Amino acid sequence: MTSMTDQELRDLVASLAVRHAELDEVVKQTDLQIRETSQSLKETERILKEENRETDRQLRELKKQLGGLGEKFGGFTEGMALPSMRKLLQQRFHMDVITVRALARKNGSSLELDVLAYSNSKVNEVYIVEVKSHLRQEGLDQMKRILRDFHNYFPGHDGKKVYGILAAVDIPDNLRAKVLQEGIYLALIHDDEFSLQVPDDFQPRAF
Repeated sequence: MTSMTDQELRDLVASLAVRHAELDEVVKQTDLQIRETSQSLKETERILKEENRETDRQLRELKKQLGGLGEKFGGFTEGMALPSMRKLLQQRFHMDVITVRALARKNGSSLELDVLAYSNSKVNEVYIVEVKSHLRQEGLDQMKRILRDFHNYFPGHDGKKVYGILAAVDIPDNLRAKVLQEGIYLALIHDDEFSLQVPDDFQPRAF
């Protein structure tokens, strides 16, 4: 085996030193890239968090605005319905007392009515009015529950017949028939006033 000369040994050591320096530089560059990537990821995460917070804030604001719009429209509908509904209840159904937003509580639960009208005279009846801007099946189901539960929450009207009136600005044609089939009066808006929209052979259902 031929031994290395001193020069060859020096050249090998120098070559190894160069390679070590090159590897060390590669390691340094790789470490720098990792730190830069990590910093970039942190910055991206920070930006995403800020964007998410801003998006959440905008969603909350939008929900608030939509809720306010719904309340305004609901208030407009009820405010528009009340004068003509009061006239209808007094003149057609002979009601003596008309109360808006009647609320009763019992055993931790409650029942709220848009309009409660009743008479203690020869017409011993109660009329419950629910006002809807856009009547849907859920509104009809709600009215039926109210009519069924009324005497449980308002025992002072025991013995009186209870009738329902759904007053709406808009209602699908197929739902009109369902309301009348349930024996519930239907009132719709016409010329800025609500009027009953029931056929001549309509039979109201007493609860």
